[in-house]
Amino acid sequence: MSVREKGIISRRIAQSYLSSVISISLVLFLVGGAAMVISNAKSVSDYFRENMKISAELSLSADETSALSLAKKIEGMDGIKSVEYISREQGIREMEEQLGSGFLDVFETPPIPISLEISLDAAYVEADSLKIIEERITDIPGVDGLYYQQSLFDSLNDNIEKAGAVLAFFILLLLFISFVLIGNTVRLNLYSKRFTIYAMQLVGATKGFIRKPFMIQAFFQGLIAGMVAVLGIIAALIVVKNDFSGILEAVDPEAVMGSLVFVAVLGIFICMVSTAAVINKLVGFSKDDLYL
Repeated sequence: MSVREKGIISRRIAQSYLSSVISISLVLFLVGGAAMVISNAKSVSDYFRENMKISAELSLSADETSALSLAKKIEGMDGIKSVEYISREQGIREMEEQLGSGFLDVFETPPIPISLEISLDAAYVEADSLKIIEERITDIPGVDGLYYQQSLFDSLNDNIEKAGAVLAFFILLLLFISFVLIGNTVRLNLYSKRFTIYAMQLVGATKGFIRKPFMIQAFFQGLIAGMVAVLGIIAALIVVKNDFSGILEAVDPEAVMGSLVFVAVLGIFICMVSTAAVINKLVGFSKDDLYL
């Protein structure tokens, strides 16, 4: 065989190996992204729940000292995550931003009370819990009213439940697709080497001897594909961090690390299992089977 022919064969083998790694990496990237989402689903859900605000308006006679005392009292209640003091001046500035600077000209005294912005623990962002908290806060002397968008809270809870169901279905479907696609990629790659495997059998090579180099190759193929997918996921996280830094605050670093390890291990596992299944089939081929 000439040097030119050897070079052509080497390039074809390299291209075949590279295309297999890229195909497997893309599938693992999707699986890893889905695993990242589902492993952080609760923390992200809690993040959105805890960022829903309830506004408690105090009486017009309330001053800063009494407002801070009320804030401390409310913050000590069950289900309350935090309470933010909103001064009368800050409330006026916010209203001017929404309605214009001249909206207070018709009033002799600005009718803007001191208010408290209340965040709840995620577990208490439910209709029945909200009612109980509303009753407790409105019963406190000095609190004139409690305001929040009930429809927004209900919509959040409904959408989170629907998203969880859709996500669970998507994960199962994606795992199935990943096994099928990666398995087929490995099978096609190995099937092209069936004549080499048959030749090894003719010279007396055992099944274990034939299987060993392919299993080693499958291990490194899965490892490389997994690492490429991991790097892709990390790059995606960096992009998300730059554009949506608030969401990443709710992401659990341990869950992220677990997802990355899962992707690498899954790539090795699927490649090795698929390779073992195909090799076991190919070593049993007769001469006629090679041309089927």
